[in-house]
Amino acid sequence: MHALKLIALGDALGVVLPREVLAKLKRGPGGTVYLTETADGLLLTSNHPAIQEQVDAGRAFVEDYKDALRALSG
Repeated sequence: MHALKLIALGDALGVVLPREVLAKLKRGPGGTVYLTETADGLLLTSNHPAIQEQVDAGRAFVEDYKDALRALSG
């Protein structure tokens, strides 16, 4: 767990992310991260939620049809 410091940015607040967190998110200055609300609380991720759903669906499809896809590729 990381304690995050809030800083004033004009009329808003910002959050300082430690270098270790940025490294895990694979982001740096000017990068984008996404904060989404889940049933368990808030989730900070480097993946856009809508795109991640599509990627997960594609992976599930490949897993379900891996034998057929392997046969078609050979």
